[in-house]
Amino acid sequence: MTQDRPETTDESAADDDADADPDGSNSTAPLWGDLLEDARDIAAEYRDDGWNAVVLEPTGVSPVESDERIGLDVTVSDDEYDLVSDRIETGGITISAADVYYRPLADGGSDRRVALAVERDEDEETAIFVPLSYDITEARSVFETALVDEELLIHVLSDPDDGWVSFSHDDPSLFLEESDVQNWTAE
Repeated sequence: MTQDRPETTDESAADDDADADPDGSNSTAPLWGDLLEDARDIAAEYRDDGWNAVVLEPTGVSPVESDERIGLDVTVSDDEYDLVSDRIETGGITISAADVYYRPLADGGSDRRVALAVERDEDEETAIFVPLSYDITEARSVFETALVDEELLIHVLSDPDDGWVSFSHDDPSLFLEESDVQNWTAE
């Protein structure tokens, strides 16, 4: 089974002009489309600077808490998984830093959260862009554990039986609204 847990250092940026999709569907949400477009635009800037940039287009993001792994599972196509896995395992890529672009939602009552994790190997000038859309209520337990452990794991996979590549983020709060944590501690 393929597993890799690159350690990263997070930096963050925010984009304030986002609209939430009421049903939270990645495939039809204008917010999801905007996030993918942002990922492509930022990747183009990286490429202009001479970087090798890979933009993933997840078909699903879900919380996972099992004996094998905890965090967010990011399901991608077989081709995208192979591309990431090959770069990490045999391509000499070592992810050592990350940027997290969190997009606050315009609809304050929504449980949907979106973020873009940019996993970077600065020595090899390679970046892997991982767009994320997740329901904070469904992922609450994962995030509570991540906040205590000071580590959120993002697992990229196509079929869990074939393995996954994990990216570690040392500041899980970058993937949340401040009010999320405040509401949890108030309960």
